[in-house]
Amino acid sequence: MRGLIHHIEIYVSDLKKSKKFWGWLLEDLGYVSYQSWDKGQSWKLDHTYLVFVQAEEDFLQPAYHRKRVGLNHLAFHASSRQEVDVLTKKLLNRNVKLLYKDKHPFAGGSNYYAVFFEDPDRIKIEVVAPPESE
Repeated sequence: MRGLIHHIEIYVSDLKKSKKFWGWLLEDLGYVSYQSWDKGQSWKLDHTYLVFVQAEEDFLQPAYHRKRVGLNHLAFHASSRQEVDVLTKKLLNRNVKLLYKDKHPFAGGSNYYAVFFEDPDRIKIEVVAPPESE
């Protein structure tokens, strides 16, 4: 386990919105609810967990932007192209903003089958299928 990520903690502007968005997505990807408290929520998969914490009022501005210094995006493995397709339909049914729709599902290149979208704070998320040769 040495070197594996233990957890990632992300401060969010609206914990209620983030819990609603991330909860269904992470559970769809195999995570389980791990910890919950007034100002936060985490989901765990194996030995790694993601934590979402309500940012304090004094720190809500400037708003997050992935092109500033800091986190650009999170990318998750999918088990197959079919899983990416099913997730894409779920995202569209939830009115989640897809990125690079004109190039979907190959926005990352000709052998990079993925869906790209944003969370409520506009953090970019990718869910990527393994290359066809695997």
